[in-house]
Amino acid sequence: MKYDKTKPLTKKNVIDYLRSLNIEVKTNTKARGNNGLYQKNRIDIAKGLDEEKAISVLVHEFAHHIHYRIDNDFVKKGGSLAVLFNTSDITQIHSELVNITNLIDKNSRLNIFLNAKEQTSSTIKSMQNSIKKDYPDFQRSKKFVEFEKYIKNSDAKYLVKYNAVRLAQGFFFKKERIITVKNIENDFPDMPKAFQTYIKMRSLQRKQAGITRRINKLNKYYNRPTELFARFVQGFFTNYETVTTVAPYTSQRFIKLLNEGYYKELKEFFEIFQGSIIHK
Repeated sequence: MKYDKTKPLTKKNVIDYLRSLNIEVKTNTKARGNNGLYQKNRIDIAKGLDEEKAISVLVHEFAHHIHYRIDNDFVKKGGSLAVLFNTSDITQIHSELVNITNLIDKNSRLNIFLNAKEQTSSTIKSMQNSIKKDYPDFQRSKKFVEFEKYIKNSDAKYLVKYNAVRLAQGFFFKKERIITVKNIENDFPDMPKAFQTYIKMRSLQRKQAGITRRINKLNKYYNRPTELFARFVQGFFTNYETVTTVAPYTSQRFIKLLNEGYYKELKEFFEIFQGSIIHK
């Protein structure tokens, strides 16, 4: 069906336009825990988003749809900036897109995870220094011989790899005992303080490794061409002046391709709605 181009920018009108392109739009889902989600010819936006946020998410997901239509590597590899901007010279484009992503999505800087990693690292160093008071030769990178000798006949050995363990005790009438790193002083009151600290340190090292994996995963996500492009389009639509200032080269290239029709219906979308952008 044709879309009435005289309608103002509202969540409902944006959805109506997307549906006029035969894109399925779902507004009553959790979008897999995200604000929005794009799958082949379908956009989900989370319930409960206010008008401005919903429009921003719809623009972001529509950018994914446009990307899907022009780039065969969209699904398997997250797309290609060279294809998205129809040029092999993408060094400056990539740099500017990263800046835009950091501008639009504060979570992309990963401050929470980076701070948690730094705090965990600081605590681990403090624990290492504490252990060294009793065992001056102790090094995290080497086997802790004194500890290994002590722990081999203790149930506490399980806490070297796990934060909590459920143990079955007794031969005929089995009872369960739960031991935890958090409660190690009570579970093993006779254990030397340095060994208790070492087990806690091993637990924090596992936590640190988990944080690092999370950071790497998120960095990979935020740097995928499809996400960089979608956040750029989202910012270009909702905050044109700022985005064109932060990413002048990319904006110029985008406008040229947009006017040439390279981005399919995205040109029409901008022509219909860009004049009534919602600002905070």
